[in-house]
Amino acid sequence: MLFLVKETHKNLFTRIKTIPGIGRKTSIMLIVLTGGFERFSSASELCSYAGLTPVIRQSGSSVKGRPRISKMGNQKLRNLLFMCSFTACKYNKACRDIYDRIVAKGKRKKLALIAVCNKLLKQAFAIAKSGLIFDATYKSTLVKN
Repeated sequence: MLFLVKETHKNLFTRIKTIPGIGRKTSIMLIVLTGGFERFSSASELCSYAGLTPVIRQSGSSVKGRPRISKMGNQKLRNLLFMCSFTACKYNKACRDIYDRIVAKGKRKKLALIAVCNKLLKQAFAIAKSGLIFDATYKSTLVKN
């Protein structure tokens, strides 16, 4: 599998490996499980495929459950990203900022790690679609500071 990925998606493989927190095995599995990111037109579709999107369980106005992730997607991809989220919290500034912000609000640490998984997946999608390598100093033009 490694040989096939390196042969057909060599450029994509090297670009995804530049994301702090995503290693060689995870980048291979991301390419394999997503078809080289060709199967998805948006990052939200990819997050839904991985089962990382929140689902609110509610019945009428009286029964309200806590929002949880859907888990209806690819379990292997979700597990890989969850393990990568620990490293990403240390070395990826954008992921660390999200983690710290959510924990500072008093939310659970596991919920913050799921948000980091979501961020990692969105970063990988952006790199795959843009053709650029990871840039830690990149500032989105959509975010106003």
